[in-house]
Amino acid sequence: MRALLVEDDDMIGRSLVHALKGAGWSVDWVRDGALAHSALADGDYRCVLLDLGLPGLDGTEVLRRARARGDLTPVLVLTARDGLDDRIQGLDLGADDYLLKPFEVGELLARMRAVVRRRSGVAQSVVGNGVVQLDLATREVLRGGAREALTAREFALLQALLERPGAILSREQLENRIYGWGEEVSSNAVDVLIHGMRRKLGPDAIRNVRGLGWRVAAA
Repeated sequence: MRALLVEDDDMIGRSLVHALKGAGWSVDWVRDGALAHSALADGDYRCVLLDLGLPGLDGTEVLRRARARGDLTPVLVLTARDGLDDRIQGLDLGADDYLLKPFEVGELLARMRAVVRRRSGVAQSVVGNGVVQLDLATREVLRGGAREALTAREFALLQALLERPGAILSREQLENRIYGWGEEVSSNAVDVLIHGMRRKLGPDAIRNVRGLGWRVAAA
């Protein structure tokens, strides 16, 4: 799972990057509104954590521009602005949720899972295709009544596939969901992950479509 963090405070930013990576997220961190605008236009993110008080382009303008061009990426506003008018403005501009600083990391992670589920049209914390299920809250895979823990990248890969059962995802699409900026990606990284997943879930859990990519069976 790949997130964009837009936060100009260095201490808060470093703390959030550490916490999010520990929870299985791949994080791209930018510190001003102009870079946030560019990253959103070019990236493929599951969630955006957006501070409002940014240098240059304000966070509300970043949000307004994103929604104006049809970007539906879930946006969770993180801000110290506690005025009612600020919250109303952020929500009316298209924010999916609003969290006041300071906050507990556990609540942030829960809210991120919730906005991603809502945007994906999933009400519960479990996604699956009837054969394999993924618990988004515990990061465990369920198959045949048994639960097994996954690494962060295994989790991100399987979630990408299970959100669109039957659809073929290319190597590039999967890499974009799993890895963040500056992370070295070997040419066979996705193959290695899928090989490990098949050992855990069975050889038929993830199917290769030669020359196109991978998919899981439709529900």
